[in-house]
Amino acid sequence: MATRVARLEVNGASIWAVETSLGLLPIDGDYPTTRAFFEEGGEEAARALAQSPTGRPIDLAAAKWLSPVTQDAEFVCQATNYANHVREVGRDPASVVNNVLFRKASSCISPANTDIIKPKHVMLLDYEIELGLVLRKGFGGPIEVAPETVGEWVGGLVIVNDVSARDVQISHEQFHKAKSYRTFGPVGPWLVLITAEEGLRIKDLLLTLCVNGEVRQKDYAGDMIFAPPATLTELSQIMDLRAGDLIATGTPGGVALHPPSATVQKWANFLLSPKKRFMMFLKGQLKNPKYLQPGQTMTATIATEDGLIDLGQQTNIIVTAQ
Repeated sequence: MATRVARLEVNGASIWAVETSLGLLPIDGDYPTTRAFFEEGGEEAARALAQSPTGRPIDLAAAKWLSPVTQDAEFVCQATNYANHVREVGRDPASVVNNVLFRKASSCISPANTDIIKPKHVMLLDYEIELGLVLRKGFGGPIEVAPETVGEWVGGLVIVNDVSARDVQISHEQFHKAKSYRTFGPVGPWLVLITAEEGLRIKDLLLTLCVNGEVRQKDYAGDMIFAPPATLTELSQIMDLRAGDLIATGTPGGVALHPPSATVQKWANFLLSPKKRFMMFLKGQLKNPKYLQPGQTMTATIATEDGLIDLGQQTNIIVTAQ
């Protein structure tokens, strides 16, 4: 079994804990950030305690689960990275030659069980379950990452939900604003520490997202077009990243967004103004019942089918901003 670590608030203080045969045990040491956890010995302490558990388990009734990725982290994302997601928007996966990368604001990072706050002006709220990679160590220049060395750079795996305001995304023609509202990035509950051998099993992870119990997304990470080795290699060529930074690796098919066909889009681009194109898009999308509404509950899980790598479950209720 992979080692599962949690970040909790107990008696007003943030602590790290590891899942053991005795229960959830606090890890010795003060690690104020995810970066500090990896750079200052938290991972080693967690593995040692999991192997030889001792001490009193944490009373979970008196604990609050926090995101295992802290808000000082970079939050880098991939778009259109699953073949079946590319097909559902009317494109051929073979035509995808570029790895589309963007950032979400780190202030949207929130606990796995947080309520998702739907801004009053947002009409098309969408979900995107994603596998998150948390770096064990950073890089300040180009590196070459192979499947066998992913575990050298990736310290842990987390569930991410890349919640998105599609009407903002389309009308503003950008990802960052539409995906960065506060609470639009629930992470966790577990930070699952991986070994080099477990890094080779990333492709076997099954991602599943449900809304009110209805399965909306379900696919294996092996459907990625740009797998973690390629993405880490490419990121190292363009930016610096540090231990504790988060990379969300794209979402499978099944999201609510279904843009018009390529033919309709070509016709609209030729004949209509940008405002009229958006109004036509909005009118069509508002008929789609799959967009998230206040009161609905999302659940998201990522695990191998044998259960040896299990990232746990997120549960989020959609609420309207006050």
